[in-house]
Amino acid sequence: MKFGVVIFPGSNCDHDLISVLQNLKGAEVVELWHKNTDLKGCDFIFLPGGFSYGDYLRSGAIARYSPIMQSITEFAKGGGYVMGICNGFQILCEAGLLPGALLCNTNRQFICENLYLKPANTNLPITHKINKEDILKIPIAHGEGRFYADDNTMAEIIANDQVLFYYCNQNGEIVDKANLNGSMHNIAGVCNASKNVFGMMPHPERCADTLLFNTDGRILFESIMESLEVAASV
Repeated sequence: MKFGVVIFPGSNCDHDLISVLQNLKGAEVVELWHKNTDLKGCDFIFLPGGFSYGDYLRSGAIARYSPIMQSITEFAKGGGYVMGICNGFQILCEAGLLPGALLCNTNRQFICENLYLKPANTNLPITHKINKEDILKIPIAHGEGRFYADDNTMAEIIANDQVLFYYCNQNGEIVDKANLNGSMHNIAGVCNASKNVFGMMPHPERCADTLLFNTDGRILFESIMESLEVAASV
């Protein structure tokens, strides 16, 4: 089981991810520099949060042209697992590996808050250990996190069960007040139609350690590791 964490100029959550992955079952983790094309035999690739290339133009719009993205695109199209968190989610949308786009928050401000998430699809490699009734408290930190898709794309996302999480309140109610960035349908994360590429704006790596007084994000990484272990044993 080998994980790769891509590092772009401006990535700032890369070592958070590396620490979480290494501390859970001592997984092997390698750093993948954006200018390289070798994925080093990784089983699962993460694109971390941050401000790739300073978030000039649109967030992720420059990073999607980094050399490593061609390799990641081929890897994903071959069925390989890829996950983008925050800026990584933005990059995957810009690269066309995930549907939709991330637009400026409706209040035009950077938001850094602990929010609540309600799982939408719990039959995925990153969510299968989560119960439908679980409400996760996960922090967000972004200025461009408002998920948007045109009507046809949104209809496909909903029909194909591609929503990962919805923003909700502490009671699990999907209400406007819980949707601080203004995302369509309160969507906090989606996957591709093949269900091997995942993206979410909240940061599970920032709430996966007891030192942070919140471990709600750990279950996503436990789900990923268990899925890879099962796949390897087949």
